[in-house]
Amino acid sequence: MHDDEVEGQIARWREHLRRRQAIHAADVEELEGRLRDQVAALVGAGLAADEAFLVAVKRMGSLDAVSHEFAREHAERLWKQLVTGPGVTGAAASRTCRETLVVVGLALAAALAIKLPPLFGQPSLDPDQELPEFYFLNLGLFVLPLLTGYFAWKRGLDRAACLWLALPFAAAAVLVNSAPFTPRGHTQVLAALHLPIALWLAVGVAYAAGRWRTGAGRMDFVRFSGELFIYFVLMALGGGVLTVFAGGIFAAIGVDVERLIVTWMLPCGAMGAIIVGAWLVEAKQSVVENMAPVLTRVFTPLFTALLLAFLVTMAWTGRGIDMDREVLIGFDLLLAVVLGLLLYAVSARDPQAPPGLFDGVLVVLVASALLADAVALAAIAARISEFGFSPNRVAALGENLVLLVNLAWSLWLYARFLAGRGPFAAVEGWQTAYLPVYAVWAAVVVVVFPPLFGYQ
Repeated sequence: MHDDEVEGQIARWREHLRRRQAIHAADVEELEGRLRDQVAALVGAGLAADEAFLVAVKRMGSLDAVSHEFAREHAERLWKQLVTGPGVTGAAASRTCRETLVVVGLALAAALAIKLPPLFGQPSLDPDQELPEFYFLNLGLFVLPLLTGYFAWKRGLDRAACLWLALPFAAAAVLVNSAPFTPRGHTQVLAALHLPIALWLAVGVAYAAGRWRTGAGRMDFVRFSGELFIYFVLMALGGGVLTVFAGGIFAAIGVDVERLIVTWMLPCGAMGAIIVGAWLVEAKQSVVENMAPVLTRVFTPLFTALLLAFLVTMAWTGRGIDMDREVLIGFDLLLAVVLGLLLYAVSARDPQAPPGLFDGVLVVLVASALLADAVALAAIAARISEFGFSPNRVAALGENLVLLVNLAWSLWLYARFLAGRGPFAAVEGWQTAYLPVYAVWAAVVVVVFPPLFGYQ
């Protein structure tokens, strides 16, 4: 959309304000200034001007009822412009088409990348055999460099910045593939699990570009991560339906495609879906921004009830936490989900809004998670005292300590906010400042643990 078209849209919006409700001219000018700031920020983030206008109007809808009515009347256009859409012409259409081609190319590259290792002497994916070690260790390296490249291209990063972003991926590839791991040993499993977490930081740096050092830039990446997860799950569900139908219709003619589905459709589709999901989030910034917050509000009370039930049951039965590796991984994943709910609730909340019921539920959730984490830490410490140090125990100890610090300070800041003794901005600032700690700890597990424990 050209500048004159944007001006035309703004003029119609301004006329709508004046026609539907008597608003002082100075107030109209103030609202228009906010709208133009929103449009400029969204265009700077990579949206086409027409989409930036529509998203900005939707955001303005939360500020006054008249803008909300205008946004509702024009909401249909938000969904019609997924690729080019009506009214997108000239340079905007060319830019959108070029980005679509880039995304399709990267998605295909990610899908094919996971099938290339057999050409270089690595074992192929076989549904009848255990996942080969090469795939287990390098799973994140098949797609995350391409995702980082997409954002580097999208943000227009220079060559030097791109080289710096490529460095951690190259170093990770050399490190995990040259280390003399014991096959399926503790340090190999830990490295495989923690490597994608460490490399996700590089994706975030590319996504936020020059804004990574700011809290707002990191919080934007939190929102992106949550939306990408939701899109990926939705696409995975759709892909599951597709594979079921594929197997069914081919079986009707006596052709067994199960091996094709398992060795091609599932791994290639999963890799490509990450790129496509990132593009969808990027292309429709804030158009579906209510999806993740709604899911957060649904699942936060449910996870709160789950943790409370767990703590009450543990106290009632007097049973401790089993320290098997699988149990530790599952428990830490639960705490990570709780932390994710907290992060996304914080990212989606209006920092100026007063405390509400949902804030109280979040405090109970964080307090329950903190208590559960403390119980897990006590069990891990007892296990180390009894049997000594091992890679799994030390990794679990470190991860739970990292979570404990975040949860404890989050609870303190949130409690101060509920009591009216501190701003909500302090909660948000703490979460964004703490994000790199997870990547740093993951990198320590990948780089330091294998030689420290003799690659066992």
